Amino acid sequence: MSGRDCDIAIVGGGLAGGLIALALARLRPEVTVRVLEAGTAPGGNHRWSWFASDLSPAGSELMQAFRQARWDAGYEVRFPGFARRLATPYRSLASTDFAEGLKRLLPPAALQTGAPAQALAPDAVTLASGEWVTARAVIDCRGFAPSPHLSGGWQVFMGRHLRTPSPHGIDRPVIMDAAVEQLGGYRFVYVLPLAASELFVEDTYYQDTPLLDRSALSARLDRYCAANGWDGTLLGSETGVLPVVTGGDFAAFQRAQRIEGVAVAGVRGGFGHPLTSYTLPFAVETALAIAAEADLPGPQLAAMLEALARRHWSDTRFYRRLGAMLFGAAHPEARWRVFARFYRLPEPLIERFYAGRSTLADRARILCGRPPVPISRAIGALTTSQPPLLEAA
Repeated sequence: MSGRDCDIAIVGGGLAGGLIALALARLRPEVTVRVLEAGTAPGGNHRWSWFASDLSPAGSELMQAFRQARWDAGYEVRFPGFARRLATPYRSLASTDFAEGLKRLLPPAALQTGAPAQALAPDAVTLASGEWVTARAVIDCRGFAPSPHLSGGWQVFMGRHLRTPSPHGIDRPVIMDAAVEQLGGYRFVYVLPLAASELFVEDTYYQDTPLLDRSALSARLDRYCAANGWDGTLLGSETGVLPVVTGGDFAAFQRAQRIEGVAVAGVRGGFGHPLTSYTLPFAVETALAIAAEADLPGPQLAAMLEALARRHWSDTRFYRRLGAMLFGAAHPEARWRVFARFYRLPEPLIERFYAGRSTLADRARILCGRPPVPISRAIGALTTSQPPLLEAA
């Protein structure tokens, strides 16, 4: 007997932590896990979406465990004077279904809610209640912490889940409806037809600050829904503020949050798409990587994940440069032109872009031709740092 409470303690039961626990339960069931979640249920109040082409076969198999919305006929985008239908299948997962899946698939003792962490060590977690949970390895999945060592902008959004009194007639997701008034940044509305009489409608902004004006966004959602004839019952809502990372000192970012011997995963560890802010594909692959190395002692697992995060930072440099040009070169109300131009490109290129797997040819194709921003401003944006990613004052 080891005398420990578990082999691996995961601090944070959000997307990253929950997927790590699931991957271990599926692929290494002999490894005991404890997920320590501060809230009343894992996953919080979120919706995660992804393209089917984002995941490896092993990743797709892992996600099959959850009830999810699926659209195999593809999706739409809309811009002023331009709209397009694309064939890539799209998926979406509500946090309620994520929580139900984890409760159903994990061993009963693996999930502990109402358990905020007070201190982390390589072999133990101290909870706010004073309880200790001892482990061979500890993984910190508590979410993104604003940092002066990273720079960029923000993706701010408010979403609503509606039940309409009659069928709404939308047959596929509208990933970006940017044919709306542009206000203080790149604005688009995101629409998911969850059922014949259910919609998820989200107002999203790529903006320079993390300010989320709830009353303004709520009023704009009211107007958008009214314009489309969508009245009905509010089933749920969510808001979010996500970082759009355009640069920074990643080594300093890692040092500032490092707890020696404690592994870090999820967005807190730097695993996400720096421009789109999509996290699920990277959370899936990180979970599979951890399951493959589940026997490592805590300090070695921590070193492995730090190295994986540094590689991810290097591999996604191109997207950070594009983000720097988006925020630094395009006037806020004209940023939609960047995305409109991008969505005229070949569909396989768009798939690889979202998955973070753009080839050299893809990168050249994205950058060639008439630029959607002034060249002088683009060059200036690449040589000038964006503001640090700090919370609103």
